[in-house]
Amino acid sequence: MSRGGAAVVALAADVLLGEPPTALHPTVWMGKAVTAGGAARSGGTDGAAFFQGLGLVGGGAALAFGAAWGLDRLLGRLPRGAATLAQGLALKPALSLRALLAAAWEVELALRAGDLPAARRSLAWHLVSRETADLTAEEVAGAAIESIAENLSDGLVAPLLAFRAAGLPGAYLYRYINTCDAMLGYRTPHLEWFGKASAHSDDMLNLLPARLTAALVVLAAPLAGGDAAGAVRCAVRDAGHTASPNAGWPMAAMAGALGVRLTKKGAYELNGGARDPDVEDLCRARRLVAAAGGLAALLTSRS
Repeated sequence: MSRGGAAVVALAADVLLGEPPTALHPTVWMGKAVTAGGAARSGGTDGAAFFQGLGLVGGGAALAFGAAWGLDRLLGRLPRGAATLAQGLALKPALSLRALLAAAWEVELALRAGDLPAARRSLAWHLVSRETADLTAEEVAGAAIESIAENLSDGLVAPLLAFRAAGLPGAYLYRYINTCDAMLGYRTPHLEWFGKASAHSDDMLNLLPARLTAALVVLAAPLAGGDAAGAVRCAVRDAGHTASPNAGWPMAAMAGALGVRLTKKGAYELNGGARDPDVEDLCRARRLVAAAGGLAALLTSRS
């Protein structure tokens, strides 16, 4: 099998076919497993909660890795061309570029129609976990831009890198840990210690992908009318302004590329002093993410 060819097949399937049915989606299965594991946790000390969370992350990651390893072995018995095609289709559910761009497009359409409540609902439903009810149109556009920049790393670059490093087992191990972090990695009284293992595991796995994503945003900026030099300056200067060691890299690069200020109240400000984003900037951000995704596919398709 050719992992490079399979990566291209996977991205093409994502762009052309979109998400598989919910009942057949491995990430949905992972989410249900994490929900069940969270519901089954017992009370106790912070230490007990941490080790329960560690068991959920470690045990689930081992199952995801093992199942994908078994599938990889089966597909390896096919003729080379068929194996590459099948492996690419098996990888596709671990990627999410089309859905990400479609979510941003939905927010953009609502903003263009002047329907701010609908834009807020779409943003909250598809892209962010923060409260959106009081956001202005500029803040909605900015939050959507931040989300698609960060999720370019989580939803495409990171699983592609994991696949090139360790095949389907690597991609699905990453997808499981990232799903755990998305569901459990919050600093709330209920999840602070239970989700700590998933949050730290996700941080470690994303150290390289986040920085590579920032580099891809820089390279793709001219293709979408952006400022590559501005992206570099802002990424280097502001990437550390977020609580996450990784999220700030693609978001700051995007802020610099677009020449806008991206901010989350009480949390961070990227490219401070620049103008606030508008719906046209969200449109440019979608084009930039699409271009950066294409560059990611080219990079990882090299055999």
